[in-house]
Amino acid sequence: MPPPAALAATGNVPLAAGCLGVAARRSEAARRLEVEVLAPAVTDALGDSLLADAVSAGEPDVVGLSLYLWNVERSLHLAREVKLRSPKTKVVVGGPEVSPDNALLGGAEIDAAVTGEGEEVLPELVARLLDGRGASGLAGVAARASGMLSAFVPERPSRFPLERYPSPYLEGLLPVEADRSAYVEAARGCRSRCTYCYYPRTETGLRLLAPDRVEALLRTLADRGAREVSFLDPTFNHRPDFDALLDAVGRANRSRALSLFAELRPERLTAARAAQLAKAGFTRVELGLQTTNVETLKRVGRGGNPAKVAEAAKLLCSEGVDLLLDVIVGLPGDTADDVMRTVDFLEQHGLGRYAQVFPLSVLPGTALRRTAQREGLEYEAAPPYRVLCTATLDEEALQRALAGAEERLGRRLDEIPRPHLVEAAHVDGTPDVFRLDLDDSDVKARAKAAAPGGQHAALWLFARDFYQRRTEAARAVAARLAVDPYATLDVVLSPKGPFPFDVLDALRACLDLAPASYASQSLAHRGERAQRQVCVVLGEEVRVPADWLDALCAEVPVYRDQPAARAVRDAARLGAKLPAARITGGEASPATLARLEARADAGAVTFADRNQERDWQRRVLALGDAGA
Repeated sequence: MPPPAALAATGNVPLAAGCLGVAARRSEAARRLEVEVLAPAVTDALGDSLLADAVSAGEPDVVGLSLYLWNVERSLHLAREVKLRSPKTKVVVGGPEVSPDNALLGGAEIDAAVTGEGEEVLPELVARLLDGRGASGLAGVAARASGMLSAFVPERPSRFPLERYPSPYLEGLLPVEADRSAYVEAARGCRSRCTYCYYPRTETGLRLLAPDRVEALLRTLADRGAREVSFLDPTFNHRPDFDALLDAVGRANRSRALSLFAELRPERLTAARAAQLAKAGFTRVELGLQTTNVETLKRVGRGGNPAKVAEAAKLLCSEGVDLLLDVIVGLPGDTADDVMRTVDFLEQHGLGRYAQVFPLSVLPGTALRRTAQREGLEYEAAPPYRVLCTATLDEEALQRALAGAEERLGRRLDEIPRPHLVEAAHVDGTPDVFRLDLDDSDVKARAKAAAPGGQHAALWLFARDFYQRRTEAARAVAARLAVDPYATLDVVLSPKGPFPFDVLDALRACLDLAPASYASQSLAHRGERAQRQVCVVLGEEVRVPADWLDALCAEVPVYRDQPAARAVRDAARLGAKLPAARITGGEASPATLARLEARADAGAVTFADRNQERDWQRRVLALGDAGA
């Protein structure tokens, strides 16, 4: 999952892989299997080449990849690279992206694809692959035959009880980490029938983990050092024994050692239940408003009453529970006026600060994907499958609606990854900072700048005259992209003085040749680059004309090296009237940092010191999971 900053990865926990690993270990084929789940810390740190090396080490018989909206292109690239390193390895894919209507899955890197839940089918699939029997005929599986993936055999509904397979945290397949959220499934299935959502495709009923088992799991997670637990239930309060579940959670978390998160429907959320949620340790809850147009809500199978959402939100706020309120722009039937009426509704109820507004994604395997043409929806063919226009919103109107919501709510609704401007390479041996003097013809230096690196890397380029060296600069960028094409990359120019903006155009054109992915496409509708960007860092001694600097700041992010004391003096102007600050000169004192935090836009301050940058990301910018 692409993180918002290099040192504050979020959400990257391979729970599905862990659950499948538990199922494999408990299957009849277990005696023949050695199951490993790649640690989250590894996938957080490694770029494409090093990750492929790690996965293919020892030439595994089978590699399984869970494909999601945000990782599918990179995962398929990883599969190809693993096959190059270990040709006999079989690659099996599963996850929400695996669907008969997903055109991304046609490549030769896949030996078998599993749609739906995998616990019951994966052990049999692996056993067949190990025996050389092939995977044809298994429910929910498409197998490679004669060079092509077959059609999917219809999947069977999953009926196994959740207690059959213990949590992968309990089985040692996933680490419990204090600075990373632990994920718990207390239920599978969803009673809602939202057409834009993946869950109704798999099952309509509920399979529940009994309250006493949830209680035991939470106690163990807390004992092992967890600080934040996210419940992955599609709707946490749809289960009939919800009150008993809350009592069990409250008993397990009596000391409030755990900060809890879940997604709720507002129906049946009373004042007593809101109080019970807060008492149990829920510090944040997500509610789906989506739109205030009740006809649209019916049309997409969501149903519900916006007034109930506002009522539930206020009950939770009164108990000190933080909120996320989802709003989707581009639902079938909604107009630009409906979007603004939804924003009006949020503001009227004092809920605007909790809103997260995003365009509709027309996901593979959903009912909405099947009816998209009838509904008049046009959408991107690749992740994030963003809606481009609807029968009631043309492309321009949809963009205006998003911009209008952003203006009314007073904040940007999506984020650009923070440039990685630390000084030193990664301490664990994974290089993530590369420095190249373009005036130096040293072949070894150029090779070092193109070595495999981290998942988020910075390529620093130095030159007396960037215009004269623009071709060399583009070659250096192309070399980095060739080795880690799906990594996040910051190209950092450190000039001695002004340079023509043709240099920026050449570098951006080079970056645009890299393969597209969720991360690179997520802000494409804004004309912005989320995954690969150019920025400029001016040395403390570098002086440039004010008009050139103003023009540069309109083109790319610009930072100036400076001690913390100077940044405090200019704090209110950083990132606005002045370039953003890159704090140099060693670690700043706590008192200086406190003044900087109080006076500056936190996003306009970055640090050369790795430890201070990590602390600022997590503590001040709240980028990260637990303890942010």
